[in-house]
Amino acid sequence: MSGGGSFNSSRFAMALVGCSRATKRVVVVAADLSILTGCLWFALVLQANSVSGMLQLSPWVFAISALGGVAAFELLGLYDAVVRYLSFRMLLALGIGTAVAAAASYISAHFFAENGYSLSSATVYFLTALVAGASIRTSARWLLSPGIGSRTSVVIYGAGDAGAQLAAALTASRQMVPLAYVDEKESLQGSTVAGVRVVAPSQLSRLVREFNVGCVLLAIPAASRRRRAEVIRELVDLGVHVKTVPDLYEILSGRATLADLRDLSVADLLGRDPVAPQRSLLGASISSKVVMVTGAGGSIGSELCRQIIEQAPRRLVLLEISEIALYDIERELLAVMQRKGLAIELIAMLGNSRHRERLREVMLAFGVQTVYHAAAYKHVPIVEQNVIEGTHNNVFATWNAAEAAVEAKVETFVLVSTDKAVHPTNVMGATKRFAETVLQAMQDRQSTTRFCMVRFGNVLGSSGSVVPLFHEQIRAGGPVTVTHQDVRRYFMTIPEAASLVLQAGSMAKGGEVFVLDMGQPVRIDELARRMIALSGHTVRDERNPEGDIEIQYTGLRPGEKLYEELLIGENVSGTEHPMIMRAMEHSPGWVAVNALLIEMLRALEKFDCERARQLLGQAVQEYKPAAQMHDLVWAARHKPLEIEEPPERRTVDQVVRHLRAVPRADL
Repeated sequence: MSGGGSFNSSRFAMALVGCSRATKRVVVVAADLSILTGCLWFALVLQANSVSGMLQLSPWVFAISALGGVAAFELLGLYDAVVRYLSFRMLLALGIGTAVAAAASYISAHFFAENGYSLSSATVYFLTALVAGASIRTSARWLLSPGIGSRTSVVIYGAGDAGAQLAAALTASRQMVPLAYVDEKESLQGSTVAGVRVVAPSQLSRLVREFNVGCVLLAIPAASRRRRAEVIRELVDLGVHVKTVPDLYEILSGRATLADLRDLSVADLLGRDPVAPQRSLLGASISSKVVMVTGAGGSIGSELCRQIIEQAPRRLVLLEISEIALYDIERELLAVMQRKGLAIELIAMLGNSRHRERLREVMLAFGVQTVYHAAAYKHVPIVEQNVIEGTHNNVFATWNAAEAAVEAKVETFVLVSTDKAVHPTNVMGATKRFAETVLQAMQDRQSTTRFCMVRFGNVLGSSGSVVPLFHEQIRAGGPVTVTHQDVRRYFMTIPEAASLVLQAGSMAKGGEVFVLDMGQPVRIDELARRMIALSGHTVRDERNPEGDIEIQYTGLRPGEKLYEELLIGENVSGTEHPMIMRAMEHSPGWVAVNALLIEMLRALEKFDCERARQLLGQAVQEYKPAAQMHDLVWAARHKPLEIEEPPERRTVDQVVRHLRAVPRADL
């Protein structure tokens, strides 16, 4: 017979796990009684070196020894522990209880005048019972652990404290089985840490190939980002999924634990080590002041808020147009403040930066001294298709917020800008550059408020960022979409960008454009290939038609450039911070800028996208509007006339009647 009569360990384990607590206790107690009785008999056999010549102890000795050991186990709480989660305390209790059983056997044997039972036999009894009890519990733990039959073999890169703790956590969960450690320290290679062998990095490819390793886990949280990137580059060609423990900052701050494995971030791939912030610059415009953040619920705005409360402002005003975004950031900040005991007045305001009077009243009511203007539309294709709203939000909201700041006598106004403002090829970049020139011109006409701009490239993990999109596409099995093989972008983490914005704003004297050092630009195609490889997949292309995930090139989107720049002109100097440059760039005076703003406002009121783009070209000399208009409303209203019949089948009168029926605005 086959199938039905075979022993199925998985089914047995599931049945045992499903039993009541009392039933499980009976099973374990019975097993211990059997082990203690059997090991005492085995010790007697060893003492006589034969079964026939073994000492015939009184049954009372067997009973007293076994019952004494079980009673000790009960008092030590061994039967209250869950066998599936074997711990050091459980093993210690097992050792003490077994020692009690051995001592009970020796004392009771001599009480019943069994003088042939020696101390050496009692010692053998203790050792065999301890090994047997531990072995049974270890086997039960393995059998009853979750994930049995579906465990993944993994290699842990790093045999330090983090690696050892991670191995212990994995062993407890049994979802992953540590096969080996990999460590560069020669002193550790060849040794065993927490029962797992340590090998050299040169052995990793062999382990992956021969043992079907499903994942490599990076357990080097204290390593620099640059060093982590070097290790990751070595792992790219292995074709194995790579995960990592959180970095040391996340662990120390309580945001994560060693067991919180996650996929690699682009920060890991890029290898940029952030420069430590200068504390004096961080708090200069914030500490003990009233600070306001517009767009407080956005990617950059919310991180600015998180870092601002660390600098102990007197009051923080959150301005956000989205109700849910405002609710989320307020709740998050209140929780942080309560946890850290921060005494900061937090004010959450719904509002649109385009409403000058609303902003002025808010600034006056709460005595705002520093403004970080992060509210903007930033997605190139979306703004290209919504010219009117994009210009309203990026240009006129900035102008109105700046005018409100002057009227409320705000000390410092910092505009969060973008590298797309440099030699822009799209409406979004042109509107952000126009907003910069507005502030530069306003700086020249007044001395109440210091205006400055902080310009940087893409931030990792922001809404609409390419990195979450790639992760999503890889999880779905592809394809991964890249606009062009040669497209390159600058990248920086959101916390690093926000920190530098705060520090740059503190150095403002008025009218400067601060440019952040973004490092080297990254090829998006190469980034996609690395992310696919480190997810344990291969790229499917002409060279590898059997690969897992295809990369599709979709073409540059409207207004998109292959390369981004950070500077206009060469009037650039350094600052007190090594990653912040100061640029003084050309801008027309206030009279010219004001005239352009008035003309632009008229065009927007008429929903004249073509005129709006022309005026952007006048305001931003580097911007040359594309020949094709991509605004969705404009395109819908300016479609070519659709004639239902071929022209040769229609009379002149029919054509005239058709044209008279078409509204004038559509002609």
